[in-house]
Amino acid sequence: MNFFEPLVFRQHFPLLDIEFGQGDSQKFPLIYFDNGATTQKPQSVIDSYQQFYCHNNANVHRSSHSISTRATTEFEHARVLAKNLINAKHAKEVIWTKGTTESINLIAHSYARHNLNPGDEIILSQCEHHANIVPWQIAAQLTGAVIKVLALDEDGFIDVNSLERLISNKTKIVSCTHISNVLGRINPIKEIIVIAKKVGAITVIDGAQAIAHLSVDVQSLDCDFYAFSAHKMYGPTGVGVLYGKEELLSKMLPYQSGGEMINQVSFEKGTSYNELPFKFEAGTPNIAGVIAFSKAIDFINAHFSLELIQYERSLIDYTMQQLTLIPEVHFVVQGKPDIPVISFIIKGHHNHDVASTLDSFGIAVRSGHHCAMPLMDYLAIKGCLRISLAAYNTFEEINYFIDKLKEVVITDNSIVELDKSSDEVLINSPSDKILALFENCKGWDGRHRQIMLLSKQLKPMPDECKHESSLIKGCESLAWLTFTKDSQGNFFFHAFSDAKVIRGLLVIVLAAFNHKNSQQIEQFDLENYFNKLGLIKHLSPSRGNGVRAIVDKIKSITQ
Repeated sequence: MNFFEPLVFRQHFPLLDIEFGQGDSQKFPLIYFDNGATTQKPQSVIDSYQQFYCHNNANVHRSSHSISTRATTEFEHARVLAKNLINAKHAKEVIWTKGTTESINLIAHSYARHNLNPGDEIILSQCEHHANIVPWQIAAQLTGAVIKVLALDEDGFIDVNSLERLISNKTKIVSCTHISNVLGRINPIKEIIVIAKKVGAITVIDGAQAIAHLSVDVQSLDCDFYAFSAHKMYGPTGVGVLYGKEELLSKMLPYQSGGEMINQVSFEKGTSYNELPFKFEAGTPNIAGVIAFSKAIDFINAHFSLELIQYERSLIDYTMQQLTLIPEVHFVVQGKPDIPVISFIIKGHHNHDVASTLDSFGIAVRSGHHCAMPLMDYLAIKGCLRISLAAYNTFEEINYFIDKLKEVVITDNSIVELDKSSDEVLINSPSDKILALFENCKGWDGRHRQIMLLSKQLKPMPDECKHESSLIKGCESLAWLTFTKDSQGNFFFHAFSDAKVIRGLLVIVLAAFNHKNSQQIEQFDLENYFNKLGLIKHLSPSRGNGVRAIVDKIKSITQ
């Protein structure tokens, strides 16, 4: 058994040592609680890239020189390691892809589209990631197949009784997540596979969340396909594994075509395809990434132990205990998760506001629908907060997170109230006044505080103004925009959002565009404006997309 020491384990991950803050502003340590999205990488994985490109950079399988031989040997060694990791029967049952998403798309394209007929059934569950929904929807549209959806029980597990009721002789595919990326429950996969086999349906298992926390044995599961991504198990992005039983893969047509996946190409005689696994690996693969993934597997093999699992369980227990002490916290399902993925909402606070405020303290959490919109609908919520921990996280980090969450949620000390004597309606003022407010802000924490203060500037929008035509599409939170235009052709915009952080950004944008004509709006350099505010590098992808959506909505009106 491998000995596990949390602080020693943590030292392998260089990014965890960075701090946030600029200049004279307060420095915050990084608290990384978004491991369900991607894990951090150990130094051995990072070093592998430099090692490959400095010493073994060559294409694989195709050249006769020694460098290519070394690259090919390392590349195929990684396949053997992946095969051993999940106990596949043969290395040729391991197909390299870009990730879980591409793996499921490969099955939907190469198997489903050629084997489904009108009226055939595909069974999914309510807790699936979009990557295990949309490919099947496309396959169903193209073949005339029908999708049926499994219910969850009250604790968030796939309800096996629901499968017994839904499955029929028309069921051809059952595709389920091993562990939900929102609920953190280990689903009864073995039972599901047994039931599917009774009617001859193939089984597809999305193992993206499971692979870093469980010992996976595909032969014991007896699933037909199993998919996972390297980047969720300490490996690089852009590398995934599709396991498939040899007899199924051999009958399937290639997903993509080109070099490497061919045996013979002729204009006269046509084309024949390569043997497994190369039939499904068209073009030059992500060689450096696959080899780096082998180092991640080595790392897991060296550290994965019962002690590590017990440590992760203790993190779950402690975090749940501390969150339960905050009355405003409501978990999306009851009971403890099986892996350290904990999802909740805060009564009276928008998810994005809480996440952005925590971010200003260096705490990285996830907010939104988590690429699981049907699950959000099923749970009757618009989204939630998610913290997902790894074995390099500590109890001290959890305490810091809980302290800041209480500060945000209960005392709200993270936002200093405006002096009422200076409470000016800035959306009617020139953008210079907004720039002046941000001039002395230090770091993201100070700028975030100022954004949240600005949110108080927007008055609620009447419900009759909130409709499809006023909705700002592209914001992850709900936001609306209306306008009037005076006789000189100048526009005045009124907007509102259910998230404070978006309301603050709306004030900043409206101060730039209000009382301007269409030409002035078109010519205004918004990127330079946000750069002067010091916000460009601090806007997360979701907030940045929100700003772009606001601007696009305004320009669509003025043009």
